[in-house]
Amino acid sequence: QEILEKYRDLFTLQWEGVTGNMCAPSQAEWEQLLTNCSAFLFYGMERFMSHVLLNWLAAMNIPKCRLVILLDLARSQQSYQRITNFDIHKSCLRTALERPTETAMLLSLAGVGSVIATQWYTSLEEHAGRVETLFENLLSFGKTVGQTVHILQR
Repeated sequence: QEILEKYRDLFTLQWEGVTGNMCAPSQAEWEQLLTNCSAFLFYGMERFMSHVLLNWLAAMNIPKCRLVILLDLARSQQSYQRITNFDIHKSCLRTALERPTETAMLLSLAGVGSVIATQWYTSLEEHAGRVETLFENLLSFGKTVGQTVHILQR
C-alpha cells in the first residue's frame, strides 16, 4: 500500500484493482481487470494461475493489456496448505500449466504484449523490493520494460 501511495501521481487516475487479503476476486473481476487495463500487476501468494480458471484465460482476448507483472510464488504455511488442498484435485498437466513459463505463454497467446514473472518461490517482502524497483524505473525514470527487467536481474 505504501508503494502504491508513493507512486500514485506517476500513473494514471484509472488505477483500479483489488488490494488486501479480505476476499479473493471472482473470475468475473479477474476478467474485468485484465480486459480493461493497459498494465496488470499481480502481487500475491502462490501461483497466479491457481487463482484464475485455465479455460477462462485460454479463451480470453486481451490485446489492450500491454504488460502483465506477476509477482506471485510467495509462500506462507497457510498458502501452501491451501494450494496443496486444491492441487490434489488437478491433473499433472493442469498443474504444469500453472508454472511461470507456461503462464507467460498463455498470457501471450491471449494478447498480452509483455510478461514479467518470477521464476521461483520467494517472500512478499522480497516482492516489495521488486515492486519498488519496477515502479521507480518504469514510472519515475521512464525506463523501458526491458531496461527495468535487466535492472531486476542484477
